[in-house]
Amino acid sequence: MEKVWDVIIIGAGPAGLTAGIYTARYGHSILLLHSGKIGGRALEAHMIENYPGFPQGLPGTELMKLFHQQATKFGVQFKPETVIGLADAGDYKIVSTRGGYHQGKTVVIATGMQRKQLSVPGEMKFKGRGVSYCAICDGPFFKDKVVAVIGSGHEAVTDALQLTHAASKVYIVPGKKGFSENYDELALLRSNSKVEVIEGHDIVEIGGSEFVTNIKLTGGKIETIDVDGVFILLEHVSTSNILVEAGVDADEGGCIIVDKGQHTNLPGVYAAGDCSCMGWQVVAAAGDGAKAALSAMKYLKQKATP
Repeated sequence: MEKVWDVIIIGAGPAGLTAGIYTARYGHSILLLHSGKIGGRALEAHMIENYPGFPQGLPGTELMKLFHQQATKFGVQFKPETVIGLADAGDYKIVSTRGGYHQGKTVVIATGMQRKQLSVPGEMKFKGRGVSYCAICDGPFFKDKVVAVIGSGHEAVTDALQLTHAASKVYIVPGKKGFSENYDELALLRSNSKVEVIEGHDIVEIGGSEFVTNIKLTGGKIETIDVDGVFILLEHVSTSNILVEAGVDADEGGCIIVDKGQHTNLPGVYAAGDCSCMGWQVVAAAGDGAKAALSAMKYLKQKATP
């Protein structure tokens, strides 16, 4: 007979690992399904300086290694499998994978959210060495430096303004089509003496040696601009589409809709971390994972009470 787990967690980033730590520590049986890369997008962080308890900072790989060790210590069972479906069978949920299926009394979705990539030469080469996808995370590393923001959406506009508090100069490149909308903050952006808006151009290459030193733009002819960092702030790509197809409510951007306790619209199913589009920080994702775990344990206790 197939084992019925107390909690099945989908995703091994900060949110999923924290949910595992909380639930396994209370003696629940936990299965954590992951893509084979434990740590999620936090692994891409060259240095994390704002996670409480580590005043000297540490690489994302090291922080996620500690999360993994702690979850393993409390008994979380890890399994590298690709999830392809979720079904609500009432008293338990069925999570289908390419390797079969698993039954759980509750499910925590912690699949994260991926950034759309530029797919230009140099992007992957300089990832973590001048190329970043999170201005809030990495902006302080570029104090008094020159940076470029690539993106046409609201997040690109607001993050470009945020970066002016650290950087000496901020270029923003919305692409040949320009900004997606006439955002309220555009007036502030255009009037800021540290900001230069470069419209009518697309980025075609990110250059450098050991670290980023320039970007190449085309608007007819190639133009090179010297920069120390490139923040790629394009739209988010949902990694939880399969779960949404199973009936989990999400907004137009693919963000799973949750309440204060990380409950989705399905009883016994919770979502935590970037897949619910709140915070975009390791500490925020961990907090979401803890809340989802507490809600799941409360649900299990209620179900066990006659």
